[in-house]
Order: sequence, then C-alpha cells, then structure tokens
Amino acid sequence: MKKLTLFLCLSATVACGGPDSSLRPEGRPMTQFIEIVPDGTIDRSAIENKQGGFLASLRPIFRSPKAARELRQQQKVLAAGAVCGDIAIQGRAIGSVSGSAGGCGVDNAVQISSVSGVSLSARSTMDCGTARALKSWVDKSAKPALSKKGGGLRELKVAAHYACRRRNNAKTGKISEHGKGRAIDISGFQLADGSEITVLHGWNKRGMKKPLQRMHKEACGPFGTVLGPRANRHHLDHFHFDTARYRSGTYCR
Repeated sequence: MKKLTLFLCLSATVACGGPDSSLRPEGRPMTQFIEIVPDGTIDRSAIENKQGGFLASLRPIFRSPKAARELRQQQKVLAAGAVCGDIAIQGRAIGSVSGSAGGCGVDNAVQISSVSGVSLSARSTMDCGTARALKSWVDKSAKPALSKKGGGLRELKVAAHYACRRRNNAKTGKISEHGKGRAIDISGFQLADGSEITVLHGWNKRGMKKPLQRMHKEACGPFGTVLGPRANRHHLDHFHFDTARYRSGTYCR
C-alpha cells in the first residue's frame, strides 16, 4: 500500500508539475531611457542621468551662473590665444622670420607665452614643431618632476630662443638650431610658492638634482638634441633643447 501511494505521488508531481512556466523579471530595455532631441540624434545625457541616479547629475547643479560665465570667458580667452592648433599652447602667430645670415629664419613662426598653463619668462619665438615638443616635455616630465616641490611648476626661465647665430656663438661654423627657430634654452624653473630651481646651482645639489636630471633625461625623445651640464662648459647653466633629427637618433648629453 505504501509503495502504491509513493508511486501515485511521484506520478502526480511529474505529470502535473510540468515545466517551470512562472514569469521571471526581465531587464528593462534601454530604449525607454533614450530620448530623441529635435535634430534626430540620441540624447545620451538622459541615459546617463537615469542610470546613474542623483550623483550622475550633480555637476551642473552645483555650478553657479557666475562660475559658468567665468568658465566661458576663460575658454574664449584661451581659444583666442591658441597657436599651432592646440589650446594648451598660448601665444601668437608672427609669420615668417628672416635672418641676417644665410641659413637663418623661420617659416610660420609663433611666439609662445605659455604651454599647458606654465608660463615662459620671455615670449619665445620658434616653429610649431618645437612648441609641440616643449608642451610634450612640460606635460610628461617637467610638471611631474616638480609636482612635490613648492606647489608645482609655474614658470620656465628662458635663457634663449630664436637668434640668428652660429653654434655656441662662434664666429664660424654651422648655424645654430636657434637660428632656425627649432631650439629653446631653459636655465631654471619658478615654482608656485615663488622659489626657483636653477640648472647651475641645482644640478648637483641634494634635493634638486634628481628632478633636474630626470627632466634632462626625459627631454630626449620629444627633442632631437638635449644638452646640459654634462655636455660641455657652454651648457653648465642651462638645458639646450632642439628638434633637429639625426639618422643615428637623438643626441643627448
């Protein structure tokens, strides 16, 4: 009797239970979050705000009208002063510069006042290739190297930029890259707190030599030629950077 009862119970379970037909909750389709703006494109901000909830929409709420106006004005000023197609490179285009000696001169020269928010102590004339190399070096090396010194880098101390002359100011010899608008010399760095680090006094000074030697080393790449205190007596007090390229690769000393 017990066996018959067990058999009937099992039969009923298999026959009557059938497959699990209960409805499971399904994901809500993304289309319900998509809003179409008048020009027919998708307004993705609606998706982001509804998915991210309250926190995703905080930024525009906390920007005051005054702050928004100041930001727009700042962006206009930066856009007006941008050269070489990069808003981070500020200055003015000055066109062609001709030199008094054969081999000097710059086509499509620019006069740079700052790169990536770091000012230059003197407006410096160069071509756009050199300006872009300077920006790359400031972003990837100079700023990081000095980030923990005096509040960070504020200004580059420019020792030389465009000048129609020969190498090392010699009376004879090849025209310097300075005479082609492809070079800049940096003698020091002013920090946010007003203090300065110079190549002459900091190169071998404890606490200063590590960032200086790092900046010198990492300039080799963005620039084709990098010279510093180890190169010769002419460079004891500054870094020379230029964008000349050689078949053998970069020249760094």
